[in-house]
Amino acid sequence: MSDARIVLPEPDADETGPYTHLGFATARPGQEDEVEALILGLVEPLRAEPGSIEFHVHRDRADRSQFVIYEMFRSKQDLEKHLAEPYVQEFRRAIQPLVEGPLVQRFLRMSSALPAVR
Repeated sequence: MSDARIVLPEPDADETGPYTHLGFATARPGQEDEVEALILGLVEPLRAEPGSIEFHVHRDRADRSQFVIYEMFRSKQDLEKHLAEPYVQEFRRAIQPLVEGPLVQRFLRMSSALPAVR
């Protein structure tokens, strides 16, 4: 995760579902809890963003240095707005020295229907 701009793939022409992002990070040895705390600090502000549908933080059960971030937005534009938020930029700067290499990212197209809000 550097300060380089993240380029999001365009949605397919027939796509009507949400825009989903997965991020994978590996904490440096001894930094696992600090990485988790930084990522968890995103939960409240991110979930409050107008375009946010879901945001979850996961930690691997077998390798506690491995983290997965799952976030779903209404649209690509909503995710772009999120990535430009100052708190996200600060997170990206703060976490860089605590992780091994760059954040691995995947951008997903939802194949199943999005369930109705419960």
